[in-house]
Amino acid sequence: MRNYRITIIRHGQTEGNEKALYIGKTDLPLSQKGVDEVKALCDENEYPWVTKVYTSPLKRCVQTAALIFPDKEISVVDGLAEMDFGDFDGKSVDELAGLDEYKEWLKGGLDNKAHGGETIREMIGRTLAAFNEILTDMMDDGIYDAAIITHSGILMNMLSCFGLPRMEPMEFACGAGEGYAISVDLRLWQTGGVFEILGRVPCIKESEEDEETDSGRR
Repeated sequence: MRNYRITIIRHGQTEGNEKALYIGKTDLPLSQKGVDEVKALCDENEYPWVTKVYTSPLKRCVQTAALIFPDKEISVVDGLAEMDFGDFDGKSVDELAGLDEYKEWLKGGLDNKAHGGETIREMIGRTLAAFNEILTDMMDDGIYDAAIITHSGILMNMLSCFGLPRMEPMEFACGAGEGYAISVDLRLWQTGGVFEILGRVPCIKESEEDEETDSGRR
């Protein structure tokens, strides 16, 4: 039985990211800097080949998907949206630092949440549902190579909760337009709820000189 290979990628930068704001449900587009950075990554690196792209419904992810995989089918999956930060959304640490509710939220915990937002447990639950939705679609359509374009919080928690080797969420932090390739063995996923983490993406393109050297070695 073939494994399913999925590339999970963080979206490009927005003005909110550049200003270090909490940006969850706020639907910001990519900034010009964000567009330029993703284009540069595409020029200088190689992303894995995919048949289909699944993306968060938010503009920054849909735009990133179109830049990295311009000729691929794109399907929006609502459960891939970023965590809802509630009343903290669109605000900076400096704006929130003096608030007691913010200090309480920073203590963490699966069921701790900002007013009007969601808990980490709730976010993980919908992320799991979204991942199963994607796998079902891939199986139904005979797709074995796909990409997911999502948000930093979703990416880090998805890999930390379901990926092997086990690591803390922050250990999966990556730059805009970067991410990880994973391999899903259906039997392992169905019995243990885990997948294998293969490594970081994208990979640096080989120069023509390097390719000629490799050919000579063969």
